[in-house]
Amino acid sequence: MDPVKEIQLKYYGHSAFQLTKENTSLVFDPFITDNPLTAIKPEAIKCNYILVSHGHSDHLGDTVKIANQTGATVIATYELAGLVAKQGCKTYSLQFGGKVSFDFGTLRLTPALHGSGVPGGLACGFIVNFYGKTIYFAGDTGLFGDMELLGKSATIDYAILPIGGRYTMGPDEALEAVGMLKPQYVIPMHYNTWPEVEQSPTEFKSAVEKCYPKVKVMIIDPNQALILN
Repeated sequence: MDPVKEIQLKYYGHSAFQLTKENTSLVFDPFITDNPLTAIKPEAIKCNYILVSHGHSDHLGDTVKIANQTGATVIATYELAGLVAKQGCKTYSLQFGGKVSFDFGTLRLTPALHGSGVPGGLACGFIVNFYGKTIYFAGDTGLFGDMELLGKSATIDYAILPIGGRYTMGPDEALEAVGMLKPQYVIPMHYNTWPEVEQSPTEFKSAVEKCYPKVKVMIIDPNQALILN
């Protein structure tokens, strides 16, 4: 993995992202192999950590393959971590609670209103402080009132929110979430992978920036990256 001097966020489509600085890289929900939006193969992904929000196939995705080929640590809820540990993965399990520290900064789980895909488990999101930038990765979730608490408990630089509807928040609900979270930037995800989650990110961007002029929406095309300011 070539060092990246600035903090880079790359989008592979759907809900798959890679966050990198120097030689440290985190991958979120690496749905790669059957992802119609991505141009990369799982064999090409190099990372230190894999954060998995829940066990559905379009989020757990290629976690086991990537973890076993790279030695990356899978960070997930206790139940999901136990599932992938049985397949040879190195894991770090946790549940909803306080922050935990890593070499890149801190991390904590957040609630998500969604199925877990794992018996006895819970879906989650993540608030990650990565080299001084705070990123909220909501995972698959509907709108819930405690997003306001999340906005009060952390100064969120970047909120990565689903807008696809049907299985997650749609644009209207994500707009409400922005008001509760109060991030500096918003990045939409989980849309246009299949017809049932087809949405217009540009219309979402216009709605957010009209309602909340201080918030900027950054649309990342699949297989593209941006530098986090």
